[in-house]
Amino acid sequence: MKYFKYLICAVALVPMMASAQNPTKTPVLTSQITSSPARPKLVVGIVIDQMRWDYLYRYANRYGTGGFNRLLKEGFTCENTQIPYVPTVTAAGHTGIYTGSVPSLTGIAGNDFIIQATGEPLYCTEDHSVKTVGSTSKAGEMSPNNLKVTTITDELKLATNFRSKVIGIALKDRGGILPAGHAANAAYWFDDAGGNWITSTYYMNQLPTWVNNFNNQKLAEKYIKQNWNTLYPLNTYVQSTADDNAYEGKMKGETAPIFPHETSKMMNGSFGIIRNTPFGNSITLDFAKDALINEKLGKGNQTDFLAISLSSTDYVGHQYGVNAIETEDTYLRLDKDLAKFFNTLDATVGKGNYTVFLSADHGAAHNPGFLNDHKIPAGLWNGKEILKNLNALLAQKFGQENLILNFENYQVNFNNPLIEKSNINMEELKAFCIDYLKKQEGVAHAIDMEKTSIASLPDALKTRVINGYNRERSGAIQILLDPAWFQGYGKTGTTHGTWNPYDTHIPLVFMGWGIKHGSLNRPTSMADIAPTIAALLHIQEPNGNIGEPIEEVLKK
Repeated sequence: MKYFKYLICAVALVPMMASAQNPTKTPVLTSQITSSPARPKLVVGIVIDQMRWDYLYRYANRYGTGGFNRLLKEGFTCENTQIPYVPTVTAAGHTGIYTGSVPSLTGIAGNDFIIQATGEPLYCTEDHSVKTVGSTSKAGEMSPNNLKVTTITDELKLATNFRSKVIGIALKDRGGILPAGHAANAAYWFDDAGGNWITSTYYMNQLPTWVNNFNNQKLAEKYIKQNWNTLYPLNTYVQSTADDNAYEGKMKGETAPIFPHETSKMMNGSFGIIRNTPFGNSITLDFAKDALINEKLGKGNQTDFLAISLSSTDYVGHQYGVNAIETEDTYLRLDKDLAKFFNTLDATVGKGNYTVFLSADHGAAHNPGFLNDHKIPAGLWNGKEILKNLNALLAQKFGQENLILNFENYQVNFNNPLIEKSNINMEELKAFCIDYLKKQEGVAHAIDMEKTSIASLPDALKTRVINGYNRERSGAIQILLDPAWFQGYGKTGTTHGTWNPYDTHIPLVFMGWGIKHGSLNRPTSMADIAPTIAALLHIQEPNGNIGEPIEEVLKK
């Protein structure tokens, strides 16, 4: 009994002793956390421009074991990941992946858009307050200043008091800049004029020595001069249409869209032709390897982030379409390039020390002529001609010409300054346009953006339209075409930008540190990628995030 009394007294004295040793009266925890949360040494984001989800499997029997199939074998694949907005274009897609958000909030309402108050066009990363670094061209007058929210890469910088290193790399400026975010150490993109990797004064005033050394190798010229032939015998490309057909576009100077493509004859003072070949992806990953090694990514005390976008798949797809041998060959070569890149990660950062995710910014439609020839409904929507006719009718009715500036992003962009100056009734103008557009072949719906919630649309489409509408940068009317229809001015190749699954169903595979092995078929969203990475890293999600972590992906 006496022992029990002493024990009670001792317990009572503990708070007083703690108070004496801690005069500020800060609570003393019995199990304080003394280390940072466990994190991978490096996160690598890979966005493959225009990669449809089915490309993971369409060529799977021809992929090796170290690229796409390694991701599926070792990683976790989300098989039903959709883009939650329209328009489905490159800038919006890269932004959506890294912000967990949608154009309504990010402000990246397209690759190009109209500032509605002024009627002035704006390119997504355009910034004339900065200058090119690494070239005398204007290709470097770019920055993330038009992006209104943070990225997961920004949040990593904030979480580590800016000790993490973040670098973005892509042939396209928007593919390097937007994923890297506002606070990146660097973003690099390709300059056609000199065949070099460049940046802007937003990030630095001169290129690092390693970038200059890379540029001095003249790899773009070397790749272009080797020409483009198929990786395997032509007759083995059974997943593709015949080499010479009416659905594919020709490279400049060619008489037919067939192999071999003699790119060595196509430079003409510019190195831009590399974009339209698989070698654009090769040189991007070559440059990424040099960045990985020379910037010592994954070698510090904090998690670093390398954001890579592979753009040539988009250029090839636009020119040749979904079913071309050129497209199949591009993915077979990319598979090999990815395997080499993963091996480099294993050797430099260490297998199991890094986390990779692979996704796409959008997909692509089948060529309408190809579908028609196989008795599947499809069509080309001649927006240019319809715009001309509609503007003529509006001039007759309202007494002003060119009241519509364009149909960019499948939206009616009005000349708002002229409309305001002329005291034209906007509601009457919109109603007239909607009535006209609904009567045009290929148009399923024309919707007043501010009345989308009451439009006669499936809820899934309403959500996409609402998510894609940015009041300051989107047109007043959204045009939704029939399935397999798209706006085009030629009969070859393909494009994207619509709400349909061929444009919105994208691959999403995670692999490496903190990732389970498995697959998931329940619906997931592009917007879920950033919060999933945030949960993995134990950091705050981006400030415009509307997605949710995909819990099934993460190890407990």
